[in-house]
Amino acid sequence: MQTQKLNSTRRVRRRPLRGILSAELILALPVLLMVGAMMFEIGMLLHARGVVVDAARNGARHASYVDIEPESVREHTLRSLGPFMSRFADVSVRSAERTGDPVEVVVRVPMQAAAPNLLWPFGFDLRGRELIAATKMTKE
Repeated sequence: MQTQKLNSTRRVRRRPLRGILSAELILALPVLLMVGAMMFEIGMLLHARGVVVDAARNGARHASYVDIEPESVREHTLRSLGPFMSRFADVSVRSAERTGDPVEVVVRVPMQAAAPNLLWPFGFDLRGRELIAATKMTKE
């Protein structure tokens, strides 16, 4: 049995693709950085939102007790926020005179105090925005 040789002995040389990885990185890296920054910033804002809501609840619970002054409620609420956010927070207290009346604590913290402003180059700026939590309870 004889075998025939194919005339495909010559090799086809391909030019090496140099620099293709660099081009892909130039296109993909900004998108990956934006997604990473977005995940980090949103995580920080969600955590800060939980802290602000808890501080408003703690303040309203403290305000619902008998013979509590609004300044005491404000100090208690600021302590619940922690040392950093309490420097930028605005706490307003609406207290009640009689048992059964509603008391309200509103906590406002600028978003820039809660998270770094990483997404401003992409159109989402934290300047001028606030995290706000309000809690009403009944005076005991």
